[in-house]
Amino acid sequence: MFETLTEKLQTVFRRLRGRGQLSEPDVRQASREIRLALLEADVNFRVVKDFIARVEARAVGQEILESLTPGQQVVKIVNEELIQLLGAKAAPLDLGGDQPVVMLVGLQGGGKTTSTGKLGRYLMSQGYSPLLVATDVRRPAAIEQLQVVGQQIGLPVFARGDRESPLAIAQAALSAGRREGRRPILLDTQGRTHIDSELMAELAEMRVAVSPREVLLVVDAMTGQDAVNVAGEFQRQLGVTGFILTKLDGDARGGAALSLTAVTGQPIKFIGVGEKLEALEPFHPDRMASRILGLGDVLTLIERAEAAVDEKEAADLERKLRENRFDLEDFLAQIQRLRKMGSLDHLISMIPGIGRLRGPVEVDSNALVEMTAIVQSMTPDERADPSLIDGSRRRRIARGSGRSVQGVNQLLAQFRQMKQMIGQFTEMERRGRGRGIDLLGR
Repeated sequence: MFETLTEKLQTVFRRLRGRGQLSEPDVRQASREIRLALLEADVNFRVVKDFIARVEARAVGQEILESLTPGQQVVKIVNEELIQLLGAKAAPLDLGGDQPVVMLVGLQGGGKTTSTGKLGRYLMSQGYSPLLVATDVRRPAAIEQLQVVGQQIGLPVFARGDRESPLAIAQAALSAGRREGRRPILLDTQGRTHIDSELMAELAEMRVAVSPREVLLVVDAMTGQDAVNVAGEFQRQLGVTGFILTKLDGDARGGAALSLTAVTGQPIKFIGVGEKLEALEPFHPDRMASRILGLGDVLTLIERAEAAVDEKEAADLERKLRENRFDLEDFLAQIQRLRKMGSLDHLISMIPGIGRLRGPVEVDSNALVEMTAIVQSMTPDERADPSLIDGSRRRRIARGSGRSVQGVNQLLAQFRQMKQMIGQFTEMERRGRGRGIDLLGR
């Protein structure tokens, strides 16, 4: 989403880094370019004005102008001010009390029902036992959609059809959740194509009746400043405690993410970074600022890896690597773990330094899918010993995977190269241990 903004900011910073000292006109020119980049990214103009004023106030001064690395100092200032603009620090959910309730509100099409399921899955991974509640009785198939989502993630869905009022359904769900020991209760509420008084009255009545710990507005990042306007109206009429910003993996300019907190005073708590139900992340202002500036997001990348890798499996894999017994079955397992971590585009964007490369990094998002199909078309014996795969077997594997023989040959060649590299590395590691050095860090 922030690709264009990142490129423009990095162009400004490259120009600053190339100078030994900065004059006040240099800083003023850089701030004008940053202002233009933010406005083109659809950031609220008042937010941009305040942001640039703070950056200039800190950057124009003897401490910066006489610095040996003034360009780096300006980057540091912009980074710190971006963090403040995005909310300063992560805002966790308030799930205190015996039976916390979380209301998810928003307009139709913003991803509210899917976000309810994503949030339920995330909380389940944190040790909670949520109950999903379908109170949207107006949108066709909304109840069925939440039931399908609940089935996919293994969570119960409380529903009463479309004959009862949303408030009655919510109150009955609280009683059912209390009996079953479910917490928190996640309410998927009704939406509209636009804000109207009837919608707000229904939501306000429900808020008073169920006393939610959180009221999360689900906002579509692709709608730009419209999302900020909607957020301001919900905040004024209903009062929200935070936001779930969806479709942050899209190609919108990103202005909503940079404007929401500054305009409403409420934090972004989660971001949706894909269509899959696991594609929901807690929002960290410092990490997002780092991504926007092209500095990567190593902490989130590590958390994704830790969530995808089982410690015992990792130990078994290390032993196989040391003994050079890595086969196509292990290769398939690693591909599947990588796919669990999210899209390749998103993962690569978290690597520091990628943003400073000239030109876009081309990633074939279907490559892992194709590799998986080819390996799964092999027999267990073929996975364990690829040397068995002769011409006729390659044709059979190609037919079974829906790929070409050339694709099968390419995968086998890549695997052979990987095996060779692993063998070289383990040999170096054995020699290093003989000299008191362990390349694997043991």
